[in-house]
Amino acid sequence: MYSQAKFTDSTIDEYLQFDLESIVRHEYIAGQVYPVFKDSHNSKMISENLFARLRTHLYGTDCQVFTSDMKIRIEPINAFYYPEVSVVRDTEDREVYFKTRPCLIAEVISPITERIDRNEKLFNYRQLPSLQEYILVHQSEMKVELYRKVYQNNWLMQTLTQDNILKLQSVNVEITMAEIYEDVDF
Repeated sequence: MYSQAKFTDSTIDEYLQFDLESIVRHEYIAGQVYPVFKDSHNSKMISENLFARLRTHLYGTDCQVFTSDMKIRIEPINAFYYPEVSVVRDTEDREVYFKTRPCLIAEVISPITERIDRNEKLFNYRQLPSLQEYILVHQSEMKVELYRKVYQNNWLMQTLTQDNILKLQSVNVEITMAEIYEDVDF
């Protein structure tokens, strides 16, 4: 196993091998390797609910739905992230341990991850030409922020609350807030 000193200036190949052998997932940003925080009950329930709804609705289509075990690579900035849920509909995206062309990414935010998810990841994910929608789901209240690419690299943000329906144009799926937050304790 690598020591902490090895985490600085790792090559992509070193990172991929280390992450494959590690029992803890790690994200990679421009040579720096960071451990991924453990999921809380609410985070786990929300991500499983999103995955289940998306997987059910997209069954039999050319879309692949992934949980937080699949990395997303952002080549222009040399980064790998583990989003809670991602959807790839590009059949040419054939990497085994990571994907490069998601059309949809969802992150469940907590007080610990909110700054990174809202700023760094939002900015970095938008570097992906294939990405059409980015979802931030709050785990402490019934609130979802949907970022949608509307024209070239211009993005529109919509905030959804309890009585709204999450309408995902990238995959033509609608999910109620009750479905997203099923079995979540506030």
